[in-house]
Amino acid sequence: MRKGILCLTAVAAAAALTLTACGDDSGDGAAASGSGAVKGKVGVILPDTTSSVRYESFDRPYLEQAFKAAGVGYDIQNAEGSTQRFQTIADQMLTSGVTVLIVDGLDSNSAAAVQRKAQAQGVKTIDYDRLALGGVSDYYVSFDNVKVGEELGKGLQKCLGDKKSNIVYLNGAPTDNNATLFAKGAHTVLDQAASYTKVAEQAVPDWKAENAATIFEQMWTERKGAIDGVVAANDGLGNAVVSILKKNKEAGKVAVTGQDATLEGLQNILDGNQCMTVYKPVKQEADAVAKLAVALIKGEKGETNGTVNDPEGKRDVPSVLLNPVPIFKDGVKRVVDDGFIKKADLCKGAYAAKCKDAGIE
Repeated sequence: MRKGILCLTAVAAAAALTLTACGDDSGDGAAASGSGAVKGKVGVILPDTTSSVRYESFDRPYLEQAFKAAGVGYDIQNAEGSTQRFQTIADQMLTSGVTVLIVDGLDSNSAAAVQRKAQAQGVKTIDYDRLALGGVSDYYVSFDNVKVGEELGKGLQKCLGDKKSNIVYLNGAPTDNNATLFAKGAHTVLDQAASYTKVAEQAVPDWKAENAATIFEQMWTERKGAIDGVVAANDGLGNAVVSILKKNKEAGKVAVTGQDATLEGLQNILDGNQCMTVYKPVKQEADAVAKLAVALIKGEKGETNGTVNDPEGKRDVPSVLLNPVPIFKDGVKRVVDDGFIKKADLCKGAYAAKCKDAGIE
């Protein structure tokens, strides 16, 4: 796994052509609407629909809302996990005359190639959520990803306490620099806990839950069930772990972390099968990248609150870095109150009573 080095100089809590199954959302008319309209067009390439449900469920609608409010034309498409589609979408957007290109890369190499092509055509680029190592983006917008990992480590520590425990790590895709940073943050916390013993660690290809289930089942078998805690890098991986624990009638007996505060993850927390998740208020991230894009369209310098070092590109990237929020059972209400997850979806059926117990009325 490539190593990313996070250098936070200041922290502030903030905030075409149809090529994929998800299609594209083009807001060409948005730039012409209203007296405050901004001349320019933003292209956004989201990575997939499998590593997290957030991209289509949250990022896309929040970005649309932000661009419409700013009176900016936009084109949002999803690469559906294909680097070839990612590059093809980028070519289409550059040909269509986008002024700013926002990329959430599947891997650093393909994202950096797109950025270099955009730069050659005078188009500004922003890395969104993931930094493309070796890229040439003008800005980076994300949550403080080392801190996300630290919250995973602190969360597992809170759930396990000081008792002697065997822990394993299920890290994200080795091609995702964020996964490297999550693992770095978690190790920063957990490596200092003398009562914990790391007995296994593995990256999960493509962040796929089915891969995570296979990997964890192998870990469980090899350790003969002697695993007390799992640092699962997101809720999808966490749910894969829970599925194997249920199969072995051990769900709820092993501390499992997660990230993204998904419906599935929150229900696992209400069930007692997952001890915590890390909530990243995506609206803050979408609003921040939209604000930067509008500034670039206007020829202005964007406001940032830190830098992130890209060791492959040998540069410090001006960044907007947001603070993640650890969520345990008593904090699930926060996610619902924010409107990130609807109460009607979370609390239906057998979860109605569990929501009430968690203070969600």
